[in-house]
Amino acid sequence: MAIVKVSEILKMADEANTSVIGFNCTDYNMVASVCQAAEITKIPVLVMLYPEHCFKNKTFELESFVGMFNGLAEKCSTPIALHLDHCSDIRYLLRAIKAGFTSVMYDGSNLPLEQNIENTKYVVSVAKEFGVDVEAELGHVGFAANSEQEKLDLYTRPETAKEFCEKTGITSLAVAIGSAHGVYKQTPKLDLERLEQINNATDTFLVLHGGSGIPADQLNIAFRKGINKFNVGTEFFQLYYDTVREFCQTNGDKGSIIDLPIVVQEKLTDYLIEKMQLSKF
Repeated sequence: MAIVKVSEILKMADEANTSVIGFNCTDYNMVASVCQAAEITKIPVLVMLYPEHCFKNKTFELESFVGMFNGLAEKCSTPIALHLDHCSDIRYLLRAIKAGFTSVMYDGSNLPLEQNIENTKYVVSVAKEFGVDVEAELGHVGFAANSEQEKLDLYTRPETAKEFCEKTGITSLAVAIGSAHGVYKQTPKLDLERLEQINNATDTFLVLHGGSGIPADQLNIAFRKGINKFNVGTEFFQLYYDTVREFCQTNGDKGSIIDLPIVVQEKLTDYLIEKMQLSKF
């Protein structure tokens, strides 16, 4: 069994001066593809779940997602871990911990600093009792459609990051340095100098959100300058959608839904194998 805690993989990434990639998943096909890609590449990886996909999009319940992940991941020989992505609802986050998530992200980035610190510190105290890792966010990683990555006043400040990490005791910190969620209007430019300053100011694993569409050369530098976890969702979901659409267009009335998972998993796995090469374990 290769199911491990996120912090174990983050430590491996830090020691290798690289980053693990976390892929947001919504169903069996996506999780199975991540597991298969990990086995083929022998590269550690994270499976992540975004809470809104559960309570808004009705893709899964927390408990059933954990069961599915465990059933697939326990067959892997490559280290793989489970993480709950952005969650601002502390009650829902605690439910996730009870359900079996061994890593959770409390996102209080829209709150005043002191409130973010207070809430995050509480989550860490509870999670610690269950041996669960906690990620938090400081600064604001917005949405690419709003061009918020250009607003420098939303970026993470090194001195604030130091204070935040020391007061909360978090496992990892998501930083705002120019990335954004969704599809970029133009090629993003990471503030790599600021990243280096944040890394020098803290002893905490650093996380980069909004990974879809960031050029590989920038990512490679960011990994060397302190990013140990890198989130990918948008392009992974888009490939899934494109594959289903192509399947339907190609097969028409002759197609069978029973054959779809095979096609989807093959496409997703090929993509994952290539994407995971960014991790230099």
